[in-house]
Amino acid sequence: MKPQQKFFQVAFLFAVIVISYLVFSKPNYPQLFSNMDKVGHFGSFFGLAFLTHFAFKLKWLTLVTVLAAYAAFIELVQSRLPYRSASFADFVADMLGVGAFLLCYWLVSRYLRASKIDSTDT
Repeated sequence: MKPQQKFFQVAFLFAVIVISYLVFSKPNYPQLFSNMDKVGHFGSFFGLAFLTHFAFKLKWLTLVTVLAAYAAFIELVQSRLPYRSASFADFVADMLGVGAFLLCYWLVSRYLRASKIDSTDT
């Protein structure tokens, strides 16, 4: 295993712990703008998808399935907490974050492959 992969695995574990703490603890922060919660879900799962990809090198369908299961687990637990509520919209924001990462990764990979081809032509 490469040292970079180990770094991403540790970062992934840290991110899961921090995100889990934030989504399961009693909220004590103000909503600075409308739908701030959705932006947080989107960003968190974009980051988790990034870390999951580089930590474990999963196929895209496996990555989506694992993160969808975690997102569903979060909403299930939140539905049982008296100071939280479950929201399908949060789950959608989570999956949009994962999808946005996959799209960005695909676009960057495609660009880098094209650049490599162009540089060998000269």
